[in-house]
Amino acid sequence: MATLPNSHTEPDGSAVIRVLSYNIRSLRDDTDALARVIKACAPDLVLVQEAPRFFRWRKKLARLASACDLVILTGGATAAGPAILCSLRATVERTEDVLLPLTPGLHRRGLATAVVRFGGARLGVTSFHLSLGQDERYEQGGLLLDRMAGMGVPHAIAGGDLNDRPEGRTFRRLADALQDCRTTAPWGGGFTSRSTEPHQRIDAVFATKGIEVLGCGVPLEQPGVAEADLRRATDHLPVLAVLRVPAA
Repeated sequence: MATLPNSHTEPDGSAVIRVLSYNIRSLRDDTDALARVIKACAPDLVLVQEAPRFFRWRKKLARLASACDLVILTGGATAAGPAILCSLRATVERTEDVLLPLTPGLHRRGLATAVVRFGGARLGVTSFHLSLGQDERYEQGGLLLDRMAGMGVPHAIAGGDLNDRPEGRTFRRLADALQDCRTTAPWGGGFTSRSTEPHQRIDAVFATKGIEVLGCGVPLEQPGVAEADLRRATDHLPVLAVLRVPAA
């Protein structure tokens, strides 16, 4: 399997970035293994789902970011679970945490969003975790697309846990409007759940049409990523995407 390129800025100002989407199950598993996986993937952005949301949640998320040589960009409890971590390579323009409409009896959902720059490239970023309820999930997919379209940027990405498979109507709704990065440029593994017995793909990274996808998948053969760490870190497998974002 080909090794994905490292982060860099092209002479024309476009940026090659590494984006990791990861459901970390509120740090209830082996956090040392989790940090090793994230750090080995050398991401510029980590789109987190199920970040800690309760007692001392900021401190817990900050410790994870520090262990991975990253910083908290936005999200966590303020977005009902989604969060974004970033490297110091990112220049942050703005952030916003968005709570989605609540369906009585179901878990509150939200979006962690930001606009960042890498070199001459300007990018909208969203981390999401959609509902277990089919109808609510479909509506949230539409709200996610609306939010991405309203960020005022030429290029945008979104990553997260869809709680839906590629043949599901919410997954199809997103894939019809955006590039499903795994389908566009498959690399690594496909299934993301569960980490001990992966049998379904319910986590994904999506990108607007103008972004070039260089490779996307579960980083099973990424140098430094151990299979044992992937099993122990959390109950999902991460999705790593390497993207070339044109200069603004």
